[in-house]
Amino acid sequence: MAYFRFDNETENSSGAFFGKHNLKLDKMENEKHYNLVPSIGGSFSYAWRKIFDKSFLPLLLAVIIVGILNGPNYTWKTDGDLGMGFLLLFPAIVFGLAYALLFLPIVKWGEKFMFLSAMRDEKPDLKQLFEGFRSNYLNIVLANLIMWALIGLGLVMLIIPGIIIACRLAFVPYLVVDKNLDPMQAVERSWQLTKGHGWKVFWMAIISFFIGIAGLIVFFVGVIVSVMWIHGAFATLYQSVINEKEEENPIPILGVNEA
Repeated sequence: MAYFRFDNETENSSGAFFGKHNLKLDKMENEKHYNLVPSIGGSFSYAWRKIFDKSFLPLLLAVIIVGILNGPNYTWKTDGDLGMGFLLLFPAIVFGLAYALLFLPIVKWGEKFMFLSAMRDEKPDLKQLFEGFRSNYLNIVLANLIMWALIGLGLVMLIIPGIIIACRLAFVPYLVVDKNLDPMQAVERSWQLTKGHGWKVFWMAIISFFIGIAGLIVFFVGVIVSVMWIHGAFATLYQSVINEKEEENPIPILGVNEA
């Protein structure tokens, strides 16, 4: 029988805010070896268990905070006066774009890192929401711009290429905040990691849509839990692919087959 424990170290030499994980495999009698296979069902199942574990409160607060920060509507009513309306609307548009491009990605990607920490059985910290402003700001902003520019270009090309690009770049945020990759490295690495897993990302996105609809049916609380579940599932899929591709194995959870 084998069980897993991993210790956490934080590397700050490069200003990164990701954890360096040292896996320790403690062996007992009748050792078993496991083959980890990323899976859709495994990702959602594991995430559902973990969000209600000891990390529930910080994850709940993170989703609420990001939801509030994501909520402002920077539009103005012109009341038929186009000249005055433009004078009022233009600053609002500029501020809204700056807010969406230079502020929101930091907290959203910090939120992803919190969920990744929780799925690794680490203790997420609300400070991670804003840590990117201090340590990884430029990489996050540029990676977000590049990622959405590529997706937008793909959508212009008959939509389907945009969907493919979105699926293949799904791990970019995690790679920037977890591995401290620069934007182009993160794009390239995400493309490599999702090779053979693009359909999993796609179907998880479809399932997430219906989970969100189900959450809306039960109103506010349901929406929050749905968002938490979705974030946890994608963080789990990312980590399971890392396990498979890079032989890092802090969470031996998915598609477990006894050798």
